Amino acid sequence: MVDFSIIWFAIIVFGTLMYIVMDGFDLGIGLLLPFNKDPVERDMMVNTVAPVWDGNETWLVLGGAALYGAFPLAYSVLLDALSIPLTAMLIGLIFRGVAFEFRFKATEEHRPFWDKSFIAGSLLATFSQGVAVGAILNGFPVSGREYVGSSMSWLSPFPLFCGVGLVIAYALLGCTWLIMKTEHELHRKMSALATPLTLTLLLVVGMISIWTPLTHADIAQRWFSRPNLFWFMPVPVLVLLCSWGIVRAIKREAHYSPFLLTLALIFLGFSGLGISIWPNIIPPSITIWQAASPASSQAFMLVGGLLIIPVILGYTFWSYYVFRGKIKADEGYH
Repeated sequence: MVDFSIIWFAIIVFGTLMYIVMDGFDLGIGLLLPFNKDPVERDMMVNTVAPVWDGNETWLVLGGAALYGAFPLAYSVLLDALSIPLTAMLIGLIFRGVAFEFRFKATEEHRPFWDKSFIAGSLLATFSQGVAVGAILNGFPVSGREYVGSSMSWLSPFPLFCGVGLVIAYALLGCTWLIMKTEHELHRKMSALATPLTLTLLLVVGMISIWTPLTHADIAQRWFSRPNLFWFMPVPVLVLLCSWGIVRAIKREAHYSPFLLTLALIFLGFSGLGISIWPNIIPPSITIWQAASPASSQAFMLVGGLLIIPVILGYTFWSYYVFRGKIKADEGYH
């Protein structure tokens, strides 16, 4: 018998990972703008994602719609518990999007305002996403089919620290993307920034990896019990290897491997999150099967999903293929 809950959980995980990777580096560019005051180089930074940034957010829409249809209990609990950080995330994405379009059309005296809006929107959206991840790891009290906690439960040290951690992760992702897409002086500036960002992210990952099992007994049980232990054991080693690989690639002035290794770091962090909560979709105790909609509804949705996901993948691949290669100072897509 087909388990539609697992299929839809895999689709949501895939969509979320695609969003984190693709919208992560263009949010990261917004986070890096304060480190570069040169207006021409700022234009180059933004132009590296100008053709693709809005398409990247398709994966966020797909994940939200899939969660609503396939796991309505999880959708309602998450919206109740995380109403403030999710609203803040949407406000940040709106600011980022508006500023992205307006900065190219603004006069020289107004452009700094839109640059600041782009930076603020990127920071707010990224920090809010990290807070949401930390709050999910903390878990949510649910009675029956209703969230019974406070709307401010996310406002605690662990989620806030996760918010800071994601800001650093996206900044590194954006930095290595720019290493891959730019050359000359901007390439050198981003290469100089990548190593301290990598070491800072490694420190943050280490702190979260210690903090999580010490404060969440259920997650510690999952990490250190079989068979999860065998799945989790390679993760810390691979994180260290990827971090070392990024630093080494920067020293030998590589262009593509720093970005690819950063993607691997993001994937490892995401896999650690999955190991920490599986099979729950609402920690600490609501599984994907308890939160699922009827199998008939999931099957009906799957028909549409199998039609639309290849279209999104095809569009994504084509857009990145068309706009491949380095960005030049005199090129732009505005």
